[in-house]
Order: sequence, then structure tokens, then C-alpha cells
Amino acid sequence: MSDFTSGFWPIYISVLTLVSILGTWVFLKSQTTRKFAPGEKAELMEHTWDGDLQDLNNPLPRWWLGLFYGTMIFGLGYLALWPGLGNFAGLLGWTSKGEYQAEVKAAEAKFQPMYAGFMQQDVATVAADPNARAIGKHLFLTYCSQCHGSDAMGAKGFPNLTDNDWLYGGEPDTIVATITNGRAGVMPAWEPILGAQGVKQVANYVLSLSGRKHDAALAEAGKAKFAENCAACHMPDGTGMKALGAPNLTDKVWLYGGNEATIIETISKGRNGVMPALTQTLGTTSNKEAKLHLLAAYVYGLSQKQ
Repeated sequence: MSDFTSGFWPIYISVLTLVSILGTWVFLKSQTTRKFAPGEKAELMEHTWDGDLQDLNNPLPRWWLGLFYGTMIFGLGYLALWPGLGNFAGLLGWTSKGEYQAEVKAAEAKFQPMYAGFMQQDVATVAADPNARAIGKHLFLTYCSQCHGSDAMGAKGFPNLTDNDWLYGGEPDTIVATITNGRAGVMPAWEPILGAQGVKQVANYVLSLSGRKHDAALAEAGKAKFAENCAACHMPDGTGMKALGAPNLTDKVWLYGGNEATIIETISKGRNGVMPALTQTLGTTSNKEAKLHLLAAYVYGLSQKQ
């Protein structure tokens, strides 16, 4: 790829473009300068169709030539004013980045008064405002739906945001912190320590915590192993620890799946869940905090409907 980012290619493209326009101009000019002498008639080019349609070497119509030359003049003017010739920025200095920044600045100025009003309210109050929910939904669809789904019901490995089960907590301040700073949840691989049989025993004990079908003998054998290796994060009773994002294993909510095979896979290989920080995604706009506020309010409101 380094060959295509050298200084040669912009020059090559510029020269090729200008030579093409100039060559077209010269060729067209060379074919339209002949004038008939007084009394001279157009020459028949030995082509006749339908009995009386003849091909003569009459000069091209002036209106057609004018349009052709006009397109070339327009092309040269465009290349002089706007980017199009390699690294030449154009006399107007226009860039797509500059256009985008101008549009963002105009939008910020337009919506700043509305954002300021929402910022004076807490998350719970904003979540109850229909206009705020509409804005928050658009933000969610733009920045969050790729992982959590357009309906916010999540997918395998991505939490459902419409229920009341929260890995790190569903309080407004916690949701704001999650969206702002992101999360990184790590479940270590335990098979090297527990062995295949030990993993199966712990998996059956985990199944028993939520009342799912399990092997009682294996679960009993896994109880001590769970207490020794898993209780530090998931708590001795398996109810989890929100400070670490360790899931509650006693309910019916499973992030990666709750059958025996999936639980064994989780314990054996571990899991790594990452929630990116949206402070970077939202950019450096002056309304970034307001967008985070509205987005957190929308997410908070989703679970309050349950």
C-alpha cells in the first residue's frame, strides 16, 4: 500500500486528467475547422440507408460543439475551484471534513437550548419526557443498536436492556458511568485448574442455583469447588457482584446461554465482554454530555416499563 501513498500518484492523476481534457479539446478542434469553399457541396461518405438516407461529411452542428466545449470548460473550472487534481485543494479550499464540521457546528447551535433544558433535569425525569425519549432512541439506534439490537433486547453476549437484570447496576448514575467509560468484564478460564470433570461438576452446581435440570451428584461435588474458586466474584450464594459485573447465577437470565454445554464452555474457556466508552464515539462536540445524558435516560426508561 505504501506505493499508492507516495507523492508520485497525485501528480500522475493530475497530469493524466489535464492531458485528457486538453487532448479531447485538440482532437475536437482538429475535426471541426474545415470550411466549405463557395459552391462546394458536402461529400457523400458512401453510406446509404433505407434507399435515400445518406451519410455526408457536413460540419458538426454549432450548438452541439458549444455543449461539448462547455463541458470541458466546466470541468476545468471545477478542478480549479474544488479538489480533484491530486493534492491540490482547490481555490475555494473546500474539504468534506470542513463541510461536516460546519454542519455539526450549525446543528449544535440549533439544539443547544433544548439540550440545556434536559441537562437541568435528572435522568429519571428526562426518561419520562416523550421528546427526550424520541431523541434518546435516535441516539441509541445510532450508537448502541449494533450490539444490543434496535429493540434493545440484546443477543448472545450482549445484555438485554429492557429487563431489570443489570450486570453493573441499573441506577441512573451507574448507567451514565457505563455509557461514558465503558465496561470490561473478564471471566477467567477454569479448566486448567478444575480439569474437565471439575468443570462439569461446577456447571451442574451452577444449574442447580437457578433451579434448572441438573445431575444432583455432580452438583454436590461441584459445590465445594464453586465455593473455593467462584464465590469470590459470584458470591457464596451465587447472586453475583455488580461492582465486578459478575452475573447473578440464581435467576433465569443468561448472557451466553444457560444450558449445560454452554455453561461448561463458559467455565472452561472463560468470557471476555467489552462495552466501549462512548465518550470517544460521540466525538468532542460541546453537546456530548447532553447526548450521554439523553442516551442514559432512554436506556434507564427501557427497564422501567417492566
